[in-house]
Amino acid sequence: MNLDEYNAYCATLPATHHVVQWRGAHVWKVGTKVFAIARPEDEDSPLRVTFKVTPESYDIMKDQKGLRPAPHLASRGMKWIQHYEAPGLDDEALRAYLAKSHELAAANLTKKMQRELGLLD
Repeated sequence: MNLDEYNAYCATLPATHHVVQWRGAHVWKVGTKVFAIARPEDEDSPLRVTFKVTPESYDIMKDQKGLRPAPHLASRGMKWIQHYEAPGLDDEALRAYLAKSHELAAANLTKKMQRELGLLD
């Protein structure tokens, strides 16, 4: 997945918005909650994508080749994984984890905010 594909996919998720912050990181939020961060290193290296995961997924993914506990976030006890090199995740799996990260972040919004964003039935 390249940066354009990452941004295009995240834009399809409900009630999201995009900002570039933290020295050029492409940050996606649902309401006020971050659910995905990507930073292009250079044109020849894979896109580093960081996303929130369940505790179970974190335990499984943290030691897989191409994945690691997200720098700065996991060290604070947060369950975030960074896809940083091959083999990591294929594009389909990465999209599924981004969607789950969006869901996890949205669940941490207040019910009022969820309603305002159209995330509740």
